Amino acid sequence: MERGGRGRRHTLAPVGRRKHWGWGDEDRQPGVEQVRDAAPTIAERIGVEVTSVEQPLALERVQLPAPRVRAPAPLAALCSDTLRDRVTHAHGCSYADIVDGMRGRFPFAPDLVARPRSESDIEALMEWCAADGIALVPFGGGTSVVGGVTPDVGDGYAGVVSLDCEALAGVRELDTTSQAALIGAGTTGPRLERELGEHGLTLRFFPQSFEFSTLGGWIATRAGGHFATLLTHAEDLVESVRMITPAGVWQSRRLPASGAGPSPDRLVAGSEGTLGVITEAWMRVRPRPAERASAAVAFDGFLQGAECVRELAQSGLHPSNCRLLDVGEAAMTMAGDGRRALLVLAFESAELPVGESMKAALAICARHGGAAEERGGATGAAESWRAAFLQAPYLRDLLTMAGVLAETFETAVTWERFPDLHERVCAAVRDAMRESCGEEGRVHCRFTHVYPDGPAPYFTVLGPAVRGGEVEQWQAVKRAASEQVLACGGTITHHHAVGRAHRPWYERERPDVFAAAYAGARGAVDPHSIMNPGVLAPPAR
Repeated sequence: MERGGRGRRHTLAPVGRRKHWGWGDEDRQPGVEQVRDAAPTIAERIGVEVTSVEQPLALERVQLPAPRVRAPAPLAALCSDTLRDRVTHAHGCSYADIVDGMRGRFPFAPDLVARPRSESDIEALMEWCAADGIALVPFGGGTSVVGGVTPDVGDGYAGVVSLDCEALAGVRELDTTSQAALIGAGTTGPRLERELGEHGLTLRFFPQSFEFSTLGGWIATRAGGHFATLLTHAEDLVESVRMITPAGVWQSRRLPASGAGPSPDRLVAGSEGTLGVITEAWMRVRPRPAERASAAVAFDGFLQGAECVRELAQSGLHPSNCRLLDVGEAAMTMAGDGRRALLVLAFESAELPVGESMKAALAICARHGGAAEERGGATGAAESWRAAFLQAPYLRDLLTMAGVLAETFETAVTWERFPDLHERVCAAVRDAMRESCGEEGRVHCRFTHVYPDGPAPYFTVLGPAVRGGEVEQWQAVKRAASEQVLACGGTITHHHAVGRAHRPWYERERPDVFAAAYAGARGAVDPHSIMNPGVLAPPAR
């Protein structure tokens, strides 16, 4: 496959038209009447009453202020100020984004949307923005749930340009000897796996946002994939990264490992568009798995299951899936019987049999009182959970239309601190819901990833929404939960990134000296402070 140079232009395969206000493509959005018909089933499944269904405001009725800036003639062909482009790049996919989008509220719409076709286009856009005091916000796939792509940059800029790198996509080069691939940053999950699959390979990275998120976004946000152990984050798969900054090209050397000072790749990972724009990366790939085994194991209690998962994580067995669901999460995803916590366990390998690993894992489960489902039940539970996992973003749009608050947050914490964190976070969420709407909301928990020294708990919050005050309601719940997460020794985010939503807690979590060092790095590569202002730190202007 041909490698794309700095001036090389790339084309895209056709894709569906994204909804202007929520998750997914327009042709997969049910109408209001369909949602009303489904309301009783939804209410029974999630345990929250549905009283009414709201019609999202049509795109043609959305009003935006006129763009404040115009692209210079040489860049005009790269830039768009159409209503659809500005609206679809005005927000990410958080609950607050969905609520505001449903009602046609887009207070931070960009003035222009730029779609560079080469690195030289990106350089030219950066030069223009720096010269004219315009903020540049990398968009990725637009799936951020923490305000990472929202063009909320403060008042110190003449305008805002949203940078969409969808044209910088595709698998450009394969090194089958070293099992690595050079991939364009704008490549979405489905396209990436399709092109690697033609060679019998996979990146083995499947976040819940897989359908629309991009490789560049995964690296920039330190995203977590679907697999529960070993190489769980995008940065673990990075061999080399190329990034364009306002000060020049940031290119690291392809190496399996290195002890040569602080890693350039590690500073790029998690930078969230504040240092520059990732354009391509060499990623570690592997043959597609041929051997698989799965099981579902029931536990009388969630904490009982957690002790089992701790031993599994420390056993060296490295299951590909080790998702522990509490009773509510298992019931909601139709993976369990609504009475017991459920562990969804799986192993896979490209060549080696996995039966013995599964046998050893089930023996550990049995020692902790876990009851393995029969094979048919295990397969059904695993498939039910997987289907619910992939459909969850679509379901949340429906719930929002139906007046249900449905949102998630996650963290990571060491094993000895987990029981206390779990108890206090759940209590804080219930109290905040009761205070906001007079009812105790439902809060469920599952493990998304597990490590020898701790789990990554993922919490789902459900409850009746306060119509007209949903955003404030969720912010109150989020604040209460976040305070407990930090107080109990957890991180403000395990894989959702920092963005603008998590910044107040991130600033308390990171060392002050590191904050100063990172500010120095930003100043060196972005002296005019144009790159995604407000993410990771307050806008510099």
